[in-house]
Amino acid sequence: MIAIKKKLRILTLEDSALHVELMEHILHKSGLKCSIDWVDNRRAFEERLARDPPDLILSDYCLPAFDGDSALRLAKEMTPEVPFIFVTGALGEEVAIETLKNGATDYVLKTRLSRLVPVVQRALRETEERRERLRAEEDLRQANEQLRALSGHLQHMREEERTRIAREVHDELGQKLTGMKLDLSWLDRQLSSPRSGPLRQRVKYLSNEVDSTVQIVRRIATELRPQILDDLGLGAALEWQGNEFQGRTGIRCVVTSQVGEATWNPDFTTVFFRIFQELLTNIIRHASATLVEVSLAEESGRLVLEVRDNGRGITQKEIENNRSIGLIGMRERAALGGGELIFTGVPGKGTTVRVVVPLPCAAASAP
Repeated sequence: MIAIKKKLRILTLEDSALHVELMEHILHKSGLKCSIDWVDNRRAFEERLARDPPDLILSDYCLPAFDGDSALRLAKEMTPEVPFIFVTGALGEEVAIETLKNGATDYVLKTRLSRLVPVVQRALRETEERRERLRAEEDLRQANEQLRALSGHLQHMREEERTRIAREVHDELGQKLTGMKLDLSWLDRQLSSPRSGPLRQRVKYLSNEVDSTVQIVRRIATELRPQILDDLGLGAALEWQGNEFQGRTGIRCVVTSQVGEATWNPDFTTVFFRIFQELLTNIIRHASATLVEVSLAEESGRLVLEVRDNGRGITQKEIENNRSIGLIGMRERAALGGGELIFTGVPGKGTTVRVVVPLPCAAASAP
């Protein structure tokens, strides 16, 4: 028997007082602690459901002025989670099946009231299990939301840190190197003696090293946080990244943007830019492609980035691989903005990836 922590409240829709007493006697005899509220018409039934929803409904199918189908529909509208059991004198097989399809929990014939207790017990058990499952699903949903919020916060903090480091590397280290370059130029001018040739060669070498280091510093700062993303917007940043990719790999990359000079908040644009970078990395590692076509456009209040290559084509197994950190990271970035990633692979013909994210309310056109 299922453990009942409180007294069970049963609403009975029945036109026979004798049958109500008989059901109450059977339930009490089984050890089930319950109170039975008896009604015999639609108005009273509806009032009880609205005022104080019961834990269980026992209903006759045939009533003088109110039929069981109507009672079932009313109960499912007002108290959809409450188990509904028909206790009736006659119920054909087809009718019984139809009532179960319409949401009845079970049915018991009055000629076999010995089934009432086990049917009630099963209905209560299934209802409690369903509620526990719903509670678990809700807890899981809230936990996922909290993890996603934490992930978003960490992503935001990481981008802020990258921006700060990029600024410090570019400004402070760049200034120091520029000062060293000026000092070396001054030193080169001072070494005018014919015997200072080796020293001048050394100074020239150091000057070239400083120039090379300046380029490295600029590259590191740009990779940490491209200034073009903040200054000129997402379209320009994607085009710049595509050109960098093409120059580094030799893979042709064509970027088309249909968003003009539209700008959005940095978090929104960063989602697309980082996903684009990861997609290009995957193309280098896995695609064996010679051409990448990229488009950025607005569609029905959403921003859509499409990246298509002519490589070997991603497989369904690779798409569903839960151990692919790259794919998981891209999906999570898109999900943070309420969007999604859609992968399509055709063997031998390439892969298409669509990144679809709703436009933020703060979207505006650049002046």
